[in-house]
Amino acid sequence: MISTVTVRGQTAIPVAIRRRYNIKPHAKLEWIDDGHTITVLPIPEDSVKALKGKFKDTDLLGFLLKSRRKERSLG
Repeated sequence: MISTVTVRGQTAIPVAIRRRYNIKPHAKLEWIDDGHTITVLPIPEDSVKALKGKFKDTDLLGFLLKSRRKERSLG
């Protein structure tokens, strides 16, 4: 997908991207420049709600306990 930058530095987000990431009017976007590439991240209105269900298939407790065991063995 390609978009054009206007004289004022504005560009349009392709509709497929807007729909996929639920980007609505007045949404905030974060621009990250690492010196080689530019990454644009949509910032959710409610970050807690946006994370709901993201880790439902992940054993977070197991990961935490494994991490703590590893830290103890190093110290």
